[in-house]
Amino acid sequence: MNKVVSKEFFSENVVRLEIEAPRIAKARRAGHFVILRVDEKGERIPLTISGSNVAKGTITLVIQRVGVTSRKLAELEPGDMITDLVGPLGQATDVKKAGTILACGGGVGVAPLLPIVEANKKAGNRVISIIAARSKDLIILEDQIREFSDEVIVMTDDGSYGEKGLITEGMERVIKREKVDEAVIIGPAIMMKFAAEVTRKYEIPSIASLNTIMVDGTGMCGACRVTVDGKTKFVCVDGPEFDAHKVDFDEMLMRLSGYKDFEKDANDRYLNQHK
Repeated sequence: MNKVVSKEFFSENVVRLEIEAPRIAKARRAGHFVILRVDEKGERIPLTISGSNVAKGTITLVIQRVGVTSRKLAELEPGDMITDLVGPLGQATDVKKAGTILACGGGVGVAPLLPIVEANKKAGNRVISIIAARSKDLIILEDQIREFSDEVIVMTDDGSYGEKGLITEGMERVIKREKVDEAVIIGPAIMMKFAAEVTRKYEIPSIASLNTIMVDGTGMCGACRVTVDGKTKFVCVDGPEFDAHKVDFDEMLMRLSGYKDFEKDANDRYLNQHK
């Protein structure tokens, strides 16, 4: 079991947990994720490692309360235990000196973007980060992103903070004013789909970190499968990062909605039981 060391709410529904996991903290690299089970009857869910402290032997996870498991995680307090925690899983980000990197994060996608921004900056790249959310209270990790970025653009759908507009508008503006060598896109699947269309138009090599449904995380169950360049890939072992221009996002969106009704029923029952 792994102990929760600290907890911080970024907003009403987004929480950061620091968890004891010394071996994972030592081995993890940008792009890696874990799969956890909050209790003995809980489901297994993947979460990207947004940071680690090797000296303390801890990793950091950022969770958005949307379903039963994420709500249970958000209710944990320092000293509480997580039943199962497995990682680091997946392929690490291929970081190299490439020039100017456009790092785009939407919503809680900013959490897995952070270690990639840090790694690219330390590799000697110029990093321009665009972080976006529906409103001000959903913008997370801005200070940490600024620490490793040459420039940060903040976008909100409603204009309550930063610039009003979608992340794709910010991307277009940067791309039109200067040469971008690579892009990294992380966020809701629909956001990644349209962000990838922007970089495709300008022929900018782009990586998307996919957030599919997972169960075992070892490539055995097939729940996380996606089509990339016409071939079936497993996000847990082949990813989570793929060429954004080769991902079939429409298929991915369809598969993500496959359990929507079951998830809603489970969430409604949980909320009714905890009124």
